[in-house]
This record gives sequence, structure tokens and C-alpha cells, in this order.
Amino acid sequence: MKQRKFNNVKQIIPTLVAAIIGGVLFTLIHIPVPWLLGPMIAVLIGTNAMKLDYVWPASFRNAGMILVGYTIGLSMTSNALQEMAFQLPSMLLMTLLLLLLCSGIAYVVSKLSGNDYSTSLLGSIPGGLTQVIMLAEETKGINLAVVTVTQVIRLMIIIIVMPLLVTIPLFGEGDANGSVNVVNSTSTSPEFANLFPEIIIFALVCILFALVGTKIKFPTAYLLGPIIGTTILQLGGLEGPHLPFIIIDMAQLMIGTHVGLMLRTDQISRKIRTFSLAIASGVLLVIGAIVLSLILNQFHPISNATALLSMAPGGMDQMGIIAHEIHADLSIVSGYQLFRTFFIYFAVPPLLKLIFTMMNKRKAAMQKRQHSNLLKY
Repeated sequence: MKQRKFNNVKQIIPTLVAAIIGGVLFTLIHIPVPWLLGPMIAVLIGTNAMKLDYVWPASFRNAGMILVGYTIGLSMTSNALQEMAFQLPSMLLMTLLLLLLCSGIAYVVSKLSGNDYSTSLLGSIPGGLTQVIMLAEETKGINLAVVTVTQVIRLMIIIIVMPLLVTIPLFGEGDANGSVNVVNSTSTSPEFANLFPEIIIFALVCILFALVGTKIKFPTAYLLGPIIGTTILQLGGLEGPHLPFIIIDMAQLMIGTHVGLMLRTDQISRKIRTFSLAIASGVLLVIGAIVLSLILNQFHPISNATALLSMAPGGMDQMGIIAHEIHADLSIVSGYQLFRTFFIYFAVPPLLKLIFTMMNKRKAAMQKRQHSNLLKY
């Protein structure tokens, strides 16, 4: 047991070093959200191109998600919650439109790839990766490897493209001339001394809610638990302190490193076709998210960047990080992402199972009819 822990530590240290190098390099060349993208790309290259055996414990990712959940929870003031309630019809409409877009993309991909529609649909659904893979495992006839690869590539495309899009004038968050208001690491950051003693209460509540959420099988419990806990404390009158930038950067590194390790190309057959269609699917989702964000922007007086991050079919933790970095309306972005997370978690699985059952019955009926016709001849 001790030897195994020692070996894990020996593998974690090179992973951490690679992630830090990636973050520093992306910071030096002024890539948006460097401590999310840098570690992700660095470990992705290390594991797939250099064949290095990196290890990153899930507890590190979970700690990063708790920090991000706390940051999102700070934005959930009473005014922000009232604005979210006002936008609930828009949240439902935009979620349904995004799911219809995913269904259409899945149909095209299934025809081009030769995979069945069920596999392509699960690969395109913009839900949590773990949840979709669990659903794929429970569904008969699903190609689990294709679903996993498509979901991971979609997530990576969203995480890479969205920070770049919000730096262009069309989607820039900021003044009227469209300049982007990206947080500068050299600007004033909250000091550690200002965190105490309130941060102790918030930390205990965030960890407690994360653990309870895990026990009751809450979707993305390590993110949603701290959001709910922090929101309750804030509505109760306790004001949470903002975290120093170095802690936010650490949270990005923890999450980005985990995402970078998710894609293992050596486990994929027919790599060129699978990757090409997965990339095409991801790009189409980005284009669809842009169109939906422009529609949303006509419904509500929010910035283009806020609308785009609200519609982005990525994870709420990653979109929350980007929204925080560019000073977008974090409560609106989180509200739309949170609504879609719950909708996909509770409504989509039973709906998909019903669709797959109907498709299987239809297929069985067609095969029976074809068999009967053959017997006649």
C-alpha cells in the first residue's frame, strides 16, 4: 500500500510540473484563461505525443470544483436570483433549441460515420461527461469508446474556443467600443489576511454540501454543493470574501489538468474518422451556440460575452471560470448552465431511454417484416 502511494506521488509530481509549465507558458504568450488551457494542453501532449504516464487524483479536480463553486455562489445574490427567475422561460427555450441542434448533428454524424443514431446522440448531448458515459453504459448496443471520445473532444473544443471568442470585439465584455475586460494578473487581488474569519465558515459549508451532494447523487456535486451552500449563507446575510487570484489560478490548474488527461488516443480505433467527425460535431455545436447567443441577446439586455458563455455547451465549472476571468455576468452564465445541467440530468435520460426503446421496437418490427417477406419467396 505504501509503495503504491509512493508511486502515485512520483507520477503526480511530473504531472504538476507539466501543468505549471503549461500555465506559465500560456500566461507569457497572453492566451486567455492560461491556467485552465495551459495545463490541459500540456498534459494532453505529454500523455498522447510523448507517452508519459501522468497521474492526477480525482480529489484534486474535486477541490478545484469546490473553489469554483464557491466563486459562483458569491454571485448568487438576491437580485441575481430574481433576474434568473425572470429568465426561466428563456432558459427552457434555449435548452430545448440546443438539444434539438444536438439531435440534428447526431443524425448527420450517424449517417457519415456508420455508427447507430443512439451512439451518435449520446456523443452529442451537452451534459456532464460522467453522467452521459454512465447512461451509455446502461444502454444496450452503445459504442462506449465513440461516446467518450466525442464527449471529451467536444468539451476540449468548447474550453479552447470560448476564451478566444470572448476576446474578439463582437463578443468582448466591456465598454461600448467592444474592448475586452480580461482580468489582469497584475491588478489588485484580495489579500489572504482579508479572507478570515469568514472564509472558515464558507469553507466548512462548501465541503459539507459537496459531500452531502455526493451521497445523494447530486449532478456535479462538488460544484453544485458549494454553489448552494454559499448562496444560502449569502442570502442569510453573511458576506463571503473574494478569493485571491492565485487561488483561482490553482483551481483552474486542478480542473484543466484533469480535462487534459481524459483523452487517450491509444484507446481509439479508426482514429482519423472518429476524430474528424468528433471535431466537426464540436465545431457545429460552437456555431450553434453562437447563433443561440445572438438570439438570447435579443431577448434580454445582457452582453454578448455573457450570452455566449450561457449558451456554450461546455461544463459549468469551465464556463464559470471564463466568465469570472472576463468579468461577464457570472450569475446569468451560471444560471443558464445550471438549468441545462438539471434539465439534462433529470429530463433527458428517461426521454432518451424512451426514444431508444421505440427505435429498438421499430427496428425489430422491420427485421420481422423482412424475415416474413423472405419466407414468402
